[in-house]
Amino acid sequence: MKGLFKYCFLPLLFLSGFVKAQQDSSFVFLKSVKGDIVDFAVDNMDNLYLFNSTDQLKKISAGGDSVAVFNDVRKFGKVSYADVSNPLRVLLYFRNFSTIVILDRLLNIRSTIDLRKQNIFQVQAIGLSYDNNIWLYDELDNKLKKIDETGKLLLETPDFRQLFDDVPSPQRIYDEDGLVYLYDKQKAIYVFDYYGSLRNKILITGWDNFKVVGRSVLGTTGNSMNRYRIDLFRIYDEQMPDAVRGFKKVEFTPTKFYALKENEIEVYRFQ
Repeated sequence: MKGLFKYCFLPLLFLSGFVKAQQDSSFVFLKSVKGDIVDFAVDNMDNLYLFNSTDQLKKISAGGDSVAVFNDVRKFGKVSYADVSNPLRVLLYFRNFSTIVILDRLLNIRSTIDLRKQNIFQVQAIGLSYDNNIWLYDELDNKLKKIDETGKLLLETPDFRQLFDDVPSPQRIYDEDGLVYLYDKQKAIYVFDYYGSLRNKILITGWDNFKVVGRSVLGTTGNSMNRYRIDLFRIYDEQMPDAVRGFKKVEFTPTKFYALKENEIEVYRFQ
């Protein structure tokens, strides 16, 4: 299968043109969650994953109940990125230790992957795949790779230096609706299929809080929330109300907007 992935890589490039549209504000305040919160993530069932100032991870249900706590964070250092796209399989990436920890729904450790033992030494972006394996971008090999929970290499693309004049360095990877999205804030969004063929290059740059949700790409620039409809080739810019501004980080689900402020997360519904 690894060979199939390599030789099926036929780079087809479609530069997506898009139209910009302005929307009226549609943010409706729902609730706030307060506490010692320095970072967070949210899954598609609206469970919150809260990191406090001691790096403890706590899972809170959509109803506000405490579900589980993970206290072994300091064993691996500070979490660089958490992928909670599947509530049953949470990925924690510790970049300083080149280690990925896989947790179950109750935040028990399922598996630990030391990427250095797989001869992978420099990774910025990881993401859960549709089949519960892991996508990552190896910055030394300049390849998109797929590994299983033991670290075994399943798939890899050719060297990106052979494919692009200006090699991307993605900060985020999302597997959504049969496609893999690599986001380089300085260059573009690179869209691949599961065989490694480049399907699209979306000329969007400079977005913070980037996330792919269904058929939409979401992000922020300043005090605007941006949404790119993949099927319509259209960008919607929406000014956030004053109450939402001043956030440290935001997260999105299909219908909700989560804004982290000082020791507080505000939850809004948006359309």
